Amino acid sequence: MPTTTFMTGAAAAAGTWKLGDLTVNRIGLGAMRLTGSAAFDLGRPSDRERSIRVLRRAVDLGVNHIDTAAFYFSSLRSANELINRALAPYPDDLVIATKVWPGRDPSGEWWWATPAQLRGQVEENLRQLGRDHLDLVNLRIPRSRQAESIAEHFGALAELRDAGLIRHLGISNATPEHLAEARSIAPVVCVQNPYGIGAPPEATAFLRACGEQGVAFVPFFTIAGEGREAGAPGTDSAQVRSVARAHGATAAQVRLAWALEQGPHVLVIPGTGDPEHLAQNVAAGALRLSDEEMKRLAVNGG
Repeated sequence: MPTTTFMTGAAAAAGTWKLGDLTVNRIGLGAMRLTGSAAFDLGRPSDRERSIRVLRRAVDLGVNHIDTAAFYFSSLRSANELINRALAPYPDDLVIATKVWPGRDPSGEWWWATPAQLRGQVEENLRQLGRDHLDLVNLRIPRSRQAESIAEHFGALAELRDAGLIRHLGISNATPEHLAEARSIAPVVCVQNPYGIGAPPEATAFLRACGEQGVAFVPFFTIAGEGREAGAPGTDSAQVRSVARAHGATAAQVRLAWALEQGPHVLVIPGTGDPEHLAQNVAAGALRLSDEEMKRLAVNGG
């Protein structure tokens, strides 16, 4: 694995963005992989102390934006409870984002909340995290509902925001139509969608539109690509490998740096349960790609 000259760079190297009134560094941490080696695997819990070390090290490196969910759990491990154990009492500048609408029962089976059930999901996150309010809640839209209205669900979250249980709202797995609909109901501070090298033009157009509206774009699967929950791909394209070699970096760092270059409103949340990978991910904020490299990756990097 390449050894970079910027491995000790802090999360602040990529700059900051404001989620409403909350300022975050543009490199954050996704909590999904803290619970086990594979996503949503009830049979393989993570090493508890190692996951706690990752969380504490992330904060030491300047990470102040952690993305989680109550449905991030494996056998014996819950991402929210790991965050609570590792970081409470929480630093004043730490922003914890979660997501609702999907849920999982103790057996791991998925279910989808009605608008009336969203309060219970919000309260579950509050209880697990040990908070009296949530900094940011993303409404995670089912793939099967991509063409449907989200007004009832988003409206229910807006009521919880008005009640003081939620500070800011976002949407996830969303379309431009969802964003317009949500913004007609309550302020939206972020859109959280899959995005990375090789993304289709319409995804890039949506990313740009978010920036024009002052809405953060938070890509997930930026490193994993088509691998998604399975993690980083086993192989990367020749273009990604070539750019990585030129910078003495890893392919994952190149993928993160490429995403960050898409706009100052882009916030990456790479997930890992490995302290070494965490340091490498954070260090990607100091990696600067040339215009020529950016174009080459956009055309041939997927």
